[in-house]
Amino acid sequence: MPSYLCFPMMKFLFYLFLAYILYQLVFKFIIPIYRTTRQVKKGFREMQDRMNQHMEQQQGYAEPAQPHREEKGNLGDYIEFEEVPPKK
Repeated sequence: MPSYLCFPMMKFLFYLFLAYILYQLVFKFIIPIYRTTRQVKKGFREMQDRMNQHMEQQQGYAEPAQPHREEKGNLGDYIEFEEVPPKK
């Protein structure tokens, strides 16, 4: 094979190999990492939403109990008592 044909063919094969390596890098490394990252972020976001809903429910149950504590209405009759020493 003449040398003037060898160099362009080697250049073409090199670029073909480079394109293959780039293809493998993108589709076997970068895209899976991107998808995994997106899925993990979605999972954390869903967990945070569930925690926020749980906290809102807990606060919702605690709020009605607070006004009862603050109200100081009629406590009823005062009963006086004496301590009785234990029998021996």
